[in-house]
Amino acid sequence: MNTVKIALLGAGTVGSGVIRTLSMNGETIAGRCGARIEIKKILVRDAKKYRPEAEGIALTDNFEEILNDPEISIVVEVMGGLMPAKDYMLRAMRAGKHVVTANKDVIAEHLRELYGAADEHHVDFLYEGSVGGGIPIIKPLKECLTANEISEVMGVINGTTNYMLTKMTEKHISYDAVLRRAQEKGYAEANPSADVDGLDAARKAAILASLAFDTIVEFEDVSVEGISHITEDDIEYGLNLGYVIKLLAVGRNTEEGIDVRVHPVFLPKTHPLASINGVFNAVFVRGNVIGEAMFYGRGAGSLPTASAVVADVIEVTRDIVAGTTGRMKYRIGTKKKLCPVEKTHSSYYLRLVVADEPGVLGEIATTFGRAGVSLRSVIQARSTVSGDAEIVAVTHVVTHADASAAAAALQALPVVREVRSLIRVADGQEDTI
Repeated sequence: MNTVKIALLGAGTVGSGVIRTLSMNGETIAGRCGARIEIKKILVRDAKKYRPEAEGIALTDNFEEILNDPEISIVVEVMGGLMPAKDYMLRAMRAGKHVVTANKDVIAEHLRELYGAADEHHVDFLYEGSVGGGIPIIKPLKECLTANEISEVMGVINGTTNYMLTKMTEKHISYDAVLRRAQEKGYAEANPSADVDGLDAARKAAILASLAFDTIVEFEDVSVEGISHITEDDIEYGLNLGYVIKLLAVGRNTEEGIDVRVHPVFLPKTHPLASINGVFNAVFVRGNVIGEAMFYGRGAGSLPTASAVVADVIEVTRDIVAGTTGRMKYRIGTKKKLCPVEKTHSSYYLRLVVADEPGVLGEIATTFGRAGVSLRSVIQARSTVSGDAEIVAVTHVVTHADASAAAAALQALPVVREVRSLIRVADGQEDTI
């Protein structure tokens, strides 16, 4: 049996998972792809540092050693970050080496360039691990569902925020408290901005939308809102109204253009994504042939992500064995018009602190009406410690522009102390989140 030699760029969380996976399942994998897969070299920052998981594998801090090694057929980039990862991947392709990566940062910003380099140099470029950890979603969109016109792809695709919102819901604790717990457990970084501000999910949303809608959606095209403003009060009110809150990545192909955004949403408890809890992820896809499909599993972690990365390595190895390198191409069409977030439609939940005096509800309702927003329900929830009243309103489906205008008009009223929350509500219609 032939041996296909690979190089790892990085030996951190995912890199060590790749090493473990090939060590645990090497013989089974060899039987499935027709060749043994051997890690010949690993690029690390400090080649002198002892790494027990890499025992017997050559370490180097010089990428040129990998680039110029004719025995290395596949470069597996798991170092993360934009640079030098992007440069290393492009240089590897130009040297005729196939590239596998889990790097959502590079792909979300440079997918067309990477695809172009792979096509030009007749090599494979695969990145299943970049979205959803071990959940298979990239290949299904590229291959299994390619007979469909995809109208929608959305999901819970950030484990940190999903863990935090789940614990806020189950334990009735504050955002700050649950963030500290997530950091203690290693789910959140010391600087959690990439997760809690929605940036990680936005990068993944750009990748999914590019594949689903045959275009290029870049990170900067995604409208992003995080979870730092969500309180335990909002979650409690939502539960009483029959909703669970999730940070959703939403991608739609609409008449107004490609609509891609990340933001919190109140989902009905019966919605398939409402039951995705903890660090688990799920991606929901709607196609005109298959109807609805959902992919669920662990969205991050050493071995789950390594599962996806090694699966890509196996796919490339099969191509090498069959002499069909460069077969796994995916041609993306021209960049399509984007739908402005202001034109998207949803119901909205608003929580207001108002003066507790006669006529306030009437004034609020009149203000909503002037903004063109009709109300589904209004509840005077409770009094505040300052003697004011807290009101929760849920609107019928309106544009984001009208909901935002209503919130601004309400904030300008003398009787409104504060508009504390403006959160989308899914009302069961497929185009209204």
